[in-house]
Amino acid sequence: MRQLLALIVLAVALGSGPAKAEEPRPATLYKNPQCGCCEAYADYLRENGFEVTVKPTEDLPRIKRQYGVPGALEGCHTTLVEGYVVEGHVPVNTLLRLLTEKPNIKGISLPGMPAGSPGMFGEKAGPFTIVELGEGEPKVYAVE
Repeated sequence: MRQLLALIVLAVALGSGPAKAEEPRPATLYKNPQCGCCEAYADYLRENGFEVTVKPTEDLPRIKRQYGVPGALEGCHTTLVEGYVVEGHVPVNTLLRLLTEKPNIKGISLPGMPAGSPGMFGEKAGPFTIVELGEGEPKVYAVE
């Protein structure tokens, strides 16, 4: 019996090989220098496999215009990841869906600073509506 157990352990050890963690996804987050919730969102992304570079700026509106974020869809901060603009406190499930599906849009936005969203204090009062950033009228991308 011991020999059988030893063979099973050996087979499992040989067959599994070294564990490889997925490479962190690089992201750049632009924020107002005084904003703490943006830092909390950056930490949230880090906890979910992103390598986040935070870039404080006194000219966040210029960054938003540069990346095509309409005023009505502005969030607290602007994150660039894999060619997409992610505006505001977007939950990671929706962000990962965007990066997996790779739709032909500029990005996505959770406008404003909704309570209970990742990085924000308070309790979630209802579902979050995440919209596409693209041409024409905004379309709903996800509801979480």
